[in-house]
Amino acid sequence: MSDGLLIVDKPLGVTSFDAVAAVRGALHTKKVGHAGTLDPMATGMLVIGFGRATRLLQYIVEHDKTYEATIRLGMRTTTDDAEGETIIDPEASAQWAALSERVAGPETETDETGDSGDSAQAAVFPTARAWRGLIERTIAERFLGDIEQVPNTFSAIKINGKRAYDLAREGRDVELRSRPVHIAEFSVLDVRIGRTSSVLAGAPLVAVDEADATIPVIDVDVRVSCSSGTYIRALARDLGETLGVGGHLTRLRRTRVGRFCLPDDRSGLGTTVQAITAHAEQRTFTNREGETITRARCVLDAPEELSGEERADWLLARAVPMGDAARGAMPVIEIDDAEARELRFGRRLERRLAKDVMQAAAIVPATAGTSDQQSETLPGSQAQDDVVAIVERANAHQIKPSVVFPTE
Repeated sequence: MSDGLLIVDKPLGVTSFDAVAAVRGALHTKKVGHAGTLDPMATGMLVIGFGRATRLLQYIVEHDKTYEATIRLGMRTTTDDAEGETIIDPEASAQWAALSERVAGPETETDETGDSGDSAQAAVFPTARAWRGLIERTIAERFLGDIEQVPNTFSAIKINGKRAYDLAREGRDVELRSRPVHIAEFSVLDVRIGRTSSVLAGAPLVAVDEADATIPVIDVDVRVSCSSGTYIRALARDLGETLGVGGHLTRLRRTRVGRFCLPDDRSGLGTTVQAITAHAEQRTFTNREGETITRARCVLDAPEELSGEERADWLLARAVPMGDAARGAMPVIEIDDAEARELRFGRRLERRLAKDVMQAAAIVPATAGTSDQQSETLPGSQAQDDVVAIVERANAHQIKPSVVFPTE
């Protein structure tokens, strides 16, 4: 199989490009790309296409996605995540006290034995149940359905041809416009209250009465299913701002892209696919200026005893074949060999697209095709499907090819 998708479970500490480079090296091919960047601090599903399947990535990247994340309320950072510098707010203590008093109501902190805790402590830290109620109400009122979102200045959005994060690092003022996004699910999974360092973003959460920790915070585990282009760290920031205490993201994991899900996805919105796990490995080298550089690289978790072609074959056996990739990317029109020849010559077919369908993949199913160009069948897959073209509406009763996939 020379075309398809590899679903990589990206590890912490490497870039999406690092993962693409690992696949490119393992498969010995240059034609590799991915469908949607994950920051180094994020883990989870990275859809990597190789061969002809790279032409499907522009469609997969537009699919909705599911994330599981941890939002830390009570602290702001420059990047809205744990990789930025903390922002000290002189009004933070007063804001936190006011919100805590509002949340606490008649409740007090209760230990595991059921005894009431210290009343002064309860005034600062209402119960997790009380906090959860406020957070869930705020989400329901402000962060579900169609909303407007302003991306963080340290984002990959281009401004006059330059990435926003490059401009921000140069010290320039970056102003991004709000954009519409859709939040289908924003569920609170767990709430933990405690304190943490005021100078180190992402520092561990410690007990409420820990003397060395200086800021009261709440860690909120959430699951978000959202449209393409949604920034989860912007949701963390905006939730914190709405509550008046600030917020940032300390953990992010992508569990679903469109119809493809990792085994730990709990959205119920897709189909589980086999993923290739990976790990980060430190690599030290000397650059052209003679400087010693240490950085992380992505290493795919293939059996250690495999190398070269055997390792590539092992990975390919776990890839999503071209036919399944197309079915996961967009609606499908099944055609026969004669129609396939017409499309590959750039001709129109007497076919109709459904009203809500803009583009579709034209496929000769494995059971219908007779072409010698079709690849061998893999157990449990549709590897013989011949993905002929991506078609669009030509007129009310015809379709035309917009992208043609030549036979191998």
